[in-house]
Formats: sequence, structure tokens, C-alpha cells
Amino acid sequence: MPAPIDTLILGAGSAGCILANRLSRDPAHRVTLVEAGGFPTDPDVFAPAMWPLIQGRSYDWDYETVPQPGTAGRVHRWARGRMIGGSSGLHAMFHLRGHPADFDAWVAATGDAGWSYEALLPHFRATESYAEETALHGTGGEMPVMIPEAETHPAVRSFIRGWQELGLPRLPDHNGREVIGTAPNSLTIRDGRRVTTGTAFLAPVLGRPNLRVITGAEVHRLRFAGRRVRGVEIRTTAGDSVLEAGEVILALGAIADPLLLMRSGVGDPAVLAAAGVPCRVARPELGQNLHDHMLAAGVVYRARQNIAPSRLQHSESLAYQSARGLDVHTGAPDLVVGCVVAPSVSEAFAMPAPGETYTLLFGVTHPTSRGALAITGPELRDAPRIDPRYLHTEHDRRMFRLALERARAVGESAAMRAWNGGELLPGADVSSPAALDAFIARAAITHHHPVATCAMGAADTSVVAPDLRARDFDNLAIVDASVIPAIPCGPIHAAVMAIAEKYAAQL
Repeated sequence: MPAPIDTLILGAGSAGCILANRLSRDPAHRVTLVEAGGFPTDPDVFAPAMWPLIQGRSYDWDYETVPQPGTAGRVHRWARGRMIGGSSGLHAMFHLRGHPADFDAWVAATGDAGWSYEALLPHFRATESYAEETALHGTGGEMPVMIPEAETHPAVRSFIRGWQELGLPRLPDHNGREVIGTAPNSLTIRDGRRVTTGTAFLAPVLGRPNLRVITGAEVHRLRFAGRRVRGVEIRTTAGDSVLEAGEVILALGAIADPLLLMRSGVGDPAVLAAAGVPCRVARPELGQNLHDHMLAAGVVYRARQNIAPSRLQHSESLAYQSARGLDVHTGAPDLVVGCVVAPSVSEAFAMPAPGETYTLLFGVTHPTSRGALAITGPELRDAPRIDPRYLHTEHDRRMFRLALERARAVGESAAMRAWNGGELLPGADVSSPAALDAFIARAAITHHHPVATCAMGAADTSVVAPDLRARDFDNLAIVDASVIPAIPCGPIHAAVMAIAEKYAAQL
């Protein structure tokens, strides 16, 4: 008979593995971690250059959006990790905290200065391991952060020089106090292999006798008794069972957290009624505020010389910039352009042959379009309705047009002349706002950063309080990307790790 559980963590992803590590440090505290997948055995997971090709495999939840009017009616596949390490086993390994000003929105939403960049900085540092200790970079954390130089592709070095030619500063990396500028991407790679949160945080502590890890277990619903979660229903190949714990932490991610709560009877009464689920707690904001980064793939160039394979993960540099001009070097960025030294287009276009093209991705760092997700039925296999409402606002469409203009500017720079064999997509004849919008609608793809479906806030209407406790329950917390109230400027993985570190530190 397993020992009673003090803390039950649902989801062994980017937050859950850190929580399991930190909370099990106390040998008297009994922690159980539940994950639908298992430890990844596919070697492709750990090969950095394979990351675009492993989506859709058995360890990917492979969600789909509803058709998006803003992207020419296309359905977008949303990769989410179904493995120990979660989506840290699928993403592009780029490590970016965000600009300090990004977290001002978190403080504004919560009324809590503990969510400022300065307050979060110790938690960023506690999870990270850089080669050198600085005021901003730590060396004592578990997640290695590589700043590549010699490994950077020659075309990417030209891309970086092109931005310098246009007036953007060359940064040491993108995790300083200013993000606007150009630099090689900081990567969670060590010795040529991807490092997941499962590898970094969970694997080293599996021998702790007070830590139990249950794999191959899907979480169906929560059972409540008044204001407490009294049980968690899980399903495995051995059958159904119920786990009980003193404290329950949801770390299933921005999609699965709200779906679990809705299946359990928490949410908008109308949504629950339509799905055939009795409403136990009315929480209309659950599943709302959904937003995500998009990139357009992209401005595609024929290569004047062969594009050798990347020694890293293809997307080797992102250049962040202000919409106000390339001479503005402070403040949170509005736009981003990246260089991919491999064919990269959306499913709306034919994929070029390897070695013959390179792509300049471009996108918007702070989208204003907001969507929602909802269950469609009471069962785990009932596909959710995911509607991010991509490119719904004029702000987002205007920023995308400007980002495309910036991508073309660096693509035509003198520094890129040795590589530029002519623009293949969208094509020189695509120049009017209407034509640009039509191209962007077909080229836009997810950057895999969904957030805010259980957004934390000071208002009683928010799903989660500033301390990450679920408002309706005494023993339930939510700790992952779903609580982020406003997306930071870049990939969210570093922020999710800091959220988990902060939560564990306050207990």
C-alpha cells in the first residue's frame, strides 16, 4: 500500500518536474507525480536538429484548432508533449526569459510586486546553468543554457551582421536587461543533446524514497468535497483508480488544465451544459484569454550557395526590435525576425528541397488577439474546441506586415548578399497591404506558446489568485503556463520554469 500523499502533482512537464524536485527535497514530505506519457526513449527527442520532425508522434498530444478565419480558414496543429519533460521535449530549445517590462503586466494583473522581473530574477537564476556567473546569469541551476558562437551557421552570422548594418545592436545574448537586438539564440543543449526538464530536474532525484512517479496515467477528473479536492481519477492500462492527497497541483499546461477542470464541473455553466457536464462551480473565465505567439514562415530565399545542415537546431538566431524603428534599442520589443537555415514554410506551400533555400521567419511579440478553449464532452477522448482567434485584431495584422517588411530589409542587406539568390516567397509582386495580409494568413504558424487559460489575477473573477491557489478550492494550485496573464516577448519555457521555482520556494 503506497504511503499517503502530501502533494500530488499532475503533469511532469516544464513545471511539474521542477515542482517534484523541489518539493521532495524534504524527506518527510511525500510527493507523487502523475504523467500520461513516459520517459522518452526515441533518440530523435534528444537530437536538436530533429525537433521539427518529431511533432505528431506518439509522445505528442497533437491538438488541433478550429479553422481560423484570420489564417485563411486553416486548422493549426498544436504540439504538446506527452512525456516526462512535457513540451520541453518538443520545443525548439530557445531559452529567453522576456524583457523586464513584460512582467509589469503580470504585476498589474495581480497587484503583486512578487511577479516583477526583479522579484523573479532569483528564480530564473535558480533554474539555469550558464558557463559563467554574472549578476544576471547563474551557474547553480539544473538547466544548461548554451550561448553558441563557433557552432553558429555561416548564413546566420551574415544575418546577424545584416541587422547590425541596419542599426540593431549586437547583444551578448537575449537574457540581459535589454532584449532588442541581435544575437545567436541561447539554447538548452548540452554536449550536442537536448536537455528536457525531465533530464535536468527529475532524473537525478528518482531515487528519493519520498518521491513516486506514476507514468502512463491520464487524469480524467477531480472529485470535490466542498472546497477541497478529495480525489483525482486517473486511468491507466491497468484500469481506473483514485488518488487522494493533502495538496493537489495542476501542472498539465495551458490546454489540459482548463479541460480537466471543465470535465470536473468547473467553468462557464453554458459551456459545461453544452458538453453534458453538471456545473459544480461557475467560473466563466476558465479557458478564456487564450493567446499564443505566431511566426510567419516566411520570407523564403533561394540560396546562392549551398546551405549546409545546421549544427544546432536550424533556427539559430532571432532579432527582436521595436515597431518605432530600428534605432530604438530600449523597452519591450514589438517584432521578431529569425533565420532558419533549412526549408521552412507552412503547410499551405510546397516544401523546398534541403540546402537550396533559407527562411526568415517573422512575427509579433505581444499579440492582442484573444481566444478560448472548451470541452465538447465529458470524456478524455472528446476533442477540445481550441479557438485562438489568430490575427483577429488589426494591431496583430499591422504588426505582421511591418515584421515582413523588416525581414525583407535584412534579407536584402549587404551582409546577406552572398547568400541571397532571390526571394521565392512571398515574391516581389506581393507588396500591397491586402496582398501581404493574404500571404501572412497562409504563412502564419504557431510558435507553440499558448498561455493564460487559467490566468492569475487580483480580481475575484480570475481563475487563480496571485499566490497561484485556485480561487474556488482550499487545497488546489495551478502552476504552469496557463496562469501567465500576458505573454512575454519570446518563448515561454524559461518563464514557466521560474513560475514553478517561485511557487516551490514560497511553500
